[in-house]
Formats: sequence, C-alpha cells, structure tokens
Amino acid sequence: MSIENLTAAIQSLNADDALHLRYSPDEWRLMGSYMQRHVLRPGDTVIRFRDMDRSVYMIESGTLQVYVPESAPVRRPVAILRPGSVVGEPALFGDTPRMAQVEAMSASVVWGMPRHRFDEFAARQPELALELLRAVGAVMAVRMRANLDRGLPVA
Repeated sequence: MSIENLTAAIQSLNADDALHLRYSPDEWRLMGSYMQRHVLRPGDTVIRFRDMDRSVYMIESGTLQVYVPESAPVRRPVAILRPGSVVGEPALFGDTPRMAQVEAMSASVVWGMPRHRFDEFAARQPELALELLRAVGAVMAVRMRANLDRGLPVA
C-alpha cells in the first residue's frame, strides 16, 4: 500500500502535538517500507492498557480514542486523535507497560512500526531514524506539558 495518504494527513494536521517530520517523498516511502498498514473497524483496539507491545502508530484516516480503562467509576478519556496524529510513541524509548488504551471510534487506517523494525530502520537509515526520534520526542514533550498544565501526574 502507498504511504502518500498518511504523508498528506501528517503534513496537514494543525495541532500543538502534530508530528513534524521533514522527509522528502522518497524518504517517506523508505520509512513506510518499515511500517505495516492496519485497517480498523469502530471499536477495534490499537493499544491495550498495560500491554508490553512496542509499536508506534500514525493515523492515516479515522478517529482514535485514548483513555485509561481503570478509572473508577468510568473510564477516563485522555484524548481524541485525528488523521495525522501519532500514538504509542513512548514505545520507541522504553520498556514500560502501555499507559492507556487506544480504540478506533470510526473506521480508521493506521500505520504501525514495531520497535524491532525501527531498530532495523535506524541501522540502515540513521539520519532518517534520528529525525523520526526527534519529531516523536517533540510530540511527547508537548503532550507531557499539556498533562502537567491539566494537573495530571506524569507517572
């Protein structure tokens, strides 16, 4: 499958936590070769709370809901993510359990990159991998600041 739709979604997202990757079309295609495209139905789970999955996902189309399922008496919503957003980005940096659950709210398409594929990408294309890490790290920093501003604990 072609990565051009994902590229367009990422480049058009106008949000504080947008992923700013400075890739050429050829570099996008190269990175895409390390990713897998997933078609989701409403209600499908992308990331399970407390799972040890090590994948980062980028949203091509649809809407995803991020929430913490163990917040009594009801699950606590964290975010609604639109096309062009990245989710699961801490998986590129650590080996900790997932902090939230992520489900498709509508029919969606996401591209996933497991950490072992990222490691291959980094070994073969270190400059592009460094650019991805910087962009994902910037997203994490913006989201952490937003959580602190809302009074949510970091850990």
